[in-house]
Amino acid sequence: MDHTAVDSSHIASVGYDREGKILEVTFKAGGVYQYHAVKPEEYAGLLAAQSKGRHLHQHFVQPGRAYTRVEEETSE
Repeated sequence: MDHTAVDSSHIASVGYDREGKILEVTFKAGGVYQYHAVKPEEYAGLLAAQSKGRHLHQHFVQPGRAYTRVEEETSE
């Protein structure tokens, strides 16, 4: 999945698979998470948000929202 670097204090890059409706987020701390059933407009909203981290937390990190951790976070 291709990623786009973003201006964020916690998020390094984001990628989106339109067919699978998967948002993939790479954190600067090293963790990679995939959020499932993400609509294209939700992905666009994340890219347009002034605070990517806040937007991610408000719209994707919610009870009942499916996600998968695909890499372990690393401590620096």
